[in-house]
Amino acid sequence: MTDKLSEEHRDAALAPLLDSGWHMVEGRDAIAKTYTFRNFIEAFGFMTRAALWAEKWNHHPEWSNVYKTVEVTLTSHDVEGLSERDVKLAEKMDALAG
Repeated sequence: MTDKLSEEHRDAALAPLLDSGWHMVEGRDAIAKTYTFRNFIEAFGFMTRAALWAEKWNHHPEWSNVYKTVEVTLTSHDVEGLSERDVKLAEKMDALAG
């Protein structure tokens, strides 16, 4: 089990993500981002690559796909908020999206 992000670690961990397009979800301790690709194949390819990492790390996103757009929300349900796992997966998703 992982721990919820502590107040002192939270700002430092989230700042780079917020600078790269992630945003806080209103009413939840969660972050979200919308990725837009050139077409459906690129969007689906991104989801497939991200799914492999999510499964490996046993941390699965809330997400949806419509044509070339993928909307992602990350939170750790077991700690009822953001954890280091969310930061790690968000960073990986940004790297995979290029």
